[in-house]
Amino acid sequence: MIEAEGCQFATYHTVQAGPLHGVSLPRVLLSLMLLVIGTLQAVALFLRFRPNGVFLTGGWVGLPVALAGTVFRVPIVIFVPDIEPGLTLKVLGRFARVITATTEATQAFFPGKKVIATGYPLRESVLEATREAGQQHFHLETAIPTLLVFGGSRGARSINRALMANIGNLLQDLQVIHVTGSLDWPEMQGLYQKLSPELRQHYQLFEYLHEMGLAMAAADLVVSRAGASTLGEFPYFGLPSVLVPYPHAWRYQKVNADWLVERGAAVRLDDEKLNDELVPVVRGLITNPVKLQAMREAVHRLGTAQGAENIAQLIAKGKT
Repeated sequence: MIEAEGCQFATYHTVQAGPLHGVSLPRVLLSLMLLVIGTLQAVALFLRFRPNGVFLTGGWVGLPVALAGTVFRVPIVIFVPDIEPGLTLKVLGRFARVITATTEATQAFFPGKKVIATGYPLRESVLEATREAGQQHFHLETAIPTLLVFGGSRGARSINRALMANIGNLLQDLQVIHVTGSLDWPEMQGLYQKLSPELRQHYQLFEYLHEMGLAMAAADLVVSRAGASTLGEFPYFGLPSVLVPYPHAWRYQKVNADWLVERGAAVRLDDEKLNDELVPVVRGLITNPVKLQAMREAVHRLGTAQGAENIAQLIAKGKT
């Protein structure tokens, strides 16, 4: 929450809320009670800090804050990271004076509202990463293409297992940086130890990686899920991708992946086809420099380094 004088960030305060969609009736009743409490908490915070603006990025906690902002007639700005907004962001869009989004494609989900494409806000460690620094950090051989594979902090089991099942074939053409996430780390570590020293020489395995910016900067191709950050981080680095949308959730990741595929920036590989098609798809791209360069140019055209700055400027305008 932004204070009125000096635009200093306030300390962290908790506002109660709960889900109303896709849960049982008792959970809905509990959430309604929490939302009432949260709205009162938000009103108290507005009275205390007298904010000039409200910035929301989703989650049910935004609803009591948006209600309080409406009561106090404080301008509300929301940011939609995925192309398709979740239910909460669709609701919050009704309260927003300004809707910002990673891409212009989000406009289709807010009929009658103006959506401003700002780009995805990138953290400083991503903005500062360079290919040379990434290659040095991971001790990569510059003459061998680099494949980056990851699936989020907990990981993506289907991607992890498909990669490990085919790692021998992939390492014929590539060096690999593999971030497994916490879920499969013990299993992946055990399989890694069974590989020959020759294979391990070009295969780096991590449970979690703080230096993801350097890994993306150094990579020639990435295999990953299709969360919102793929719309911002891959374009910034001009990084072609093989996207495997998470199959057990709403269609947000499929929409993100298809948007990049339609622009020649990525290839979509569905989860159930991973084991059979991972190697031919990856090797087909890595061994086709013309295709890979076309993808690199296509994805780079979609990127911007000014996402956070663009959003901040709109927030500042919204409070006047």
